[in-house]
Amino acid sequence: MNYFSTRDKSLKLNFKDIFLRGLAPGGGLFLPDEIKKYKSEDLKSLSKLNYTDLATEIIHNFCKDEIDRSDLNLLIKKSYENFKDSEVVRLKEIGSVNLLELYHGPTLAFKDIAMQIIGNMYDKLKVTQAKTVNIVVATSGDTGSAAIAALSDRKNINLFVLHPHNKISKIQRKIMTTIGGNNIYNIAIKGSFDDCQKIVKELFNEDDFRSKINMSGVNSINWARIICQIVYYFYSYFKLQKNNVNFSVPTGNFGDIYAGYVAKKMGLPINKLIVATNENDILQRVINTGEYKPDVVKPSITPSMDIQVASNFERLLFYIMDENDNSVISLMNDLSSKGSFNLKKDKVAKIKKDFEGVKITDKETHNIIYKVYKDHKFIIDPHTATGFGAANKLKNLNNIIVIGTAHPFKFNDTIKKVIGKNLETPSHLKIFMDKEEKFDIINNSKSEVKDYILNKTQ
Repeated sequence: MNYFSTRDKSLKLNFKDIFLRGLAPGGGLFLPDEIKKYKSEDLKSLSKLNYTDLATEIIHNFCKDEIDRSDLNLLIKKSYENFKDSEVVRLKEIGSVNLLELYHGPTLAFKDIAMQIIGNMYDKLKVTQAKTVNIVVATSGDTGSAAIAALSDRKNINLFVLHPHNKISKIQRKIMTTIGGNNIYNIAIKGSFDDCQKIVKELFNEDDFRSKINMSGVNSINWARIICQIVYYFYSYFKLQKNNVNFSVPTGNFGDIYAGYVAKKMGLPINKLIVATNENDILQRVINTGEYKPDVVKPSITPSMDIQVASNFERLLFYIMDENDNSVISLMNDLSSKGSFNLKKDKVAKIKKDFEGVKITDKETHNIIYKVYKDHKFIIDPHTATGFGAANKLKNLNNIIVIGTAHPFKFNDTIKKVIGKNLETPSHLKIFMDKEEKFDIINNSKSEVKDYILNKTQ
């Protein structure tokens, strides 16, 4: 299998190449030249598999030239051996909503599901044998801690995590800045997540710098993240055992819900993918109007979704634009030069065939958390609450699975304001809550970040 770029269909790279690189040359995102489509009889066979075996079957489609199936199965089992739930994820009925809990990993967020596998893939693909790999990643709160948990103390790997200073929850930051070993560097950028992400993308596009430090990335733009997330769409669909299933997904960077889109392309009979946004609603706006126009980031009680430039949306654009890389380049150039682009009505109609977009305000999020707690004695985090809210607003859809993205403890301050009590610290994190945090505060400057990384790697 070969991989190409959304901005260059002529590229032919293998899985190991695109795994290490993350971002394609010229700023595009990698896509596979084939996506296996399962028939109904195939789905029946897949439905009988446990989570790790299902993950092996689906992920192997995309890395079969580099990783043997049996080796991949062992790698996946190793990745999930410390998850709280033996089946990795858990489907739970909360009133009329089916909640898919994805937060039973080491850092209490769905990012663990992909990141634990990615950490072990760095070893399996032997990318650090000849030279130390320096991984640079931007986080809006959860990716950073998941990456640290997966990569801490690994030989010949350094991890540099950029997060927006004072714009993630205190507990998100506390987990991220206390669990890492000596190969972990936390950088608080005086700016937004979009600023952090912009710096990382620009560093990837500087060929000399990227080559000099042997740079790699584990943001959701890395295709390996997407393929690991495809699995739980299949798994939860099989568990629910109903037709016309819809998924409501809290999202800011469009990575998690894009995995659902790939699952649908692979033959999973998903009806609609519901994009649940907060007041940083660029995705809701482009789905409903065709206008993609980033605004100023608005701080919210769902900080992991405080994003105005949804990077993975470019992957959907490639298919919406009839797989024309030049059309994608044109749109991205408009975004860069004019600050926005507009999709024609026929392209918006293609998006709306698969997606719905719903905005949930902070006030609505508060009310949803309170109502779920009052009615069901169950606590959900603010991001998951937006998924509940979006599901409830779309009265014409049934059999909705809401993606539960994070454990409510990570947003304890918000939960306490809503329900009036603190949540107990999960047992495996108690030892970190009193540890001193380690992070450096840096200006919103690519050159300062470069100097920082070079100073730590020379």
